[in-house]
Amino acid sequence: MSAAIRTPKVVVLGGGSWGTTVASICARRGPTLQWVRSQETAEDINTNHRNSRYLGEEVVLSDTLRATTDFTEAARCADVIVMGVPSHGFRGVLTELAAELRPWVPVVSLVKGLEQGTNMRMSQIVEEVLPGHPAGILAGPNIAREVAEGFAAAAVLAMPDQHLAANLAGLFRTKRFRTYTTDDVVGVEMAGALKNVYAISVGMGYSLGIGENTRAMVMARAVREMSKLGEAMGGQRDTFAGLAGMGDLIVTCTSKRSRNRHVGEQLGSGKTVEEIIAAMNQVAEGVKAASVVMEFAGKYGLNMPIAREVDGVINHGSTVEQAYRGLIAETPGHEVYGSGF
Repeated sequence: MSAAIRTPKVVVLGGGSWGTTVASICARRGPTLQWVRSQETAEDINTNHRNSRYLGEEVVLSDTLRATTDFTEAARCADVIVMGVPSHGFRGVLTELAAELRPWVPVVSLVKGLEQGTNMRMSQIVEEVLPGHPAGILAGPNIAREVAEGFAAAAVLAMPDQHLAANLAGLFRTKRFRTYTTDDVVGVEMAGALKNVYAISVGMGYSLGIGENTRAMVMARAVREMSKLGEAMGGQRDTFAGLAGMGDLIVTCTSKRSRNRHVGEQLGSGKTVEEIIAAMNQVAEGVKAASVVMEFAGKYGLNMPIAREVDGVINHGSTVEQAYRGLIAETPGHEVYGSGF
């Protein structure tokens, strides 16, 4: 009689809202440990089954989820690593992980952003710092608080090996959280990073009082800009019409809980980027991604008017009004093959 197959132990690194939500999902499927920096947060998760700082008092986490502040303990017991730290801390945590992690343990990123300075996707950083470890991303239209509260949602798990993706997907599935799979890691990572920039553009539009038709136009053209750059970098066009692309773009542009939409609205109210970020409890990845996207646009010879205008407001002193006037000045061409807005 063959031995029973052991359920992999998932270790989630990071104590923010989405990392905690994913950790709670995984804890329903099997043994899960969450590493957090704050002892107070660890005690809150272990004793109260809550992460009050990021998810509030109402969200109750799985009672099988355990948290620790001991990084070595977390790293050494992991069969699967889930990276829930922001892009600016991603490399540092991976570097620390490299000294403790067993070979070949898969690394799944939750980060929808790019590394400033290198412009690298998170899976590329994993390949550089942890060579030999399969690297992928879980992404989709997922406002953490809603998923944590039990509303139905879905995500896509992108791994280079579809057999591995299919095996890992079960760790992230519940009756109300559907997890699909793909091998398009590049497309899913780029979709996740790009949609944040475009959510800022729609947020700016909200501050100007634009109509529903205008918002729909900007979002539809944003999908086209995203897919153009994504394809140029090796992603698949269909990915940008799916959960990680259009799905995530819609929720990030329209939800009042969206950090990046909030940044756009606050920019429209006259606040500076520095003031907005200082007042926020969490990271808005689109702020950092805007300049990176324009670097990619230049590298691949692409005209990306929406991203250009967002970058102008965030990094070059342009106003929200000037950004929307800049878009209107663009001459419309062929919907699919045209280069402008």
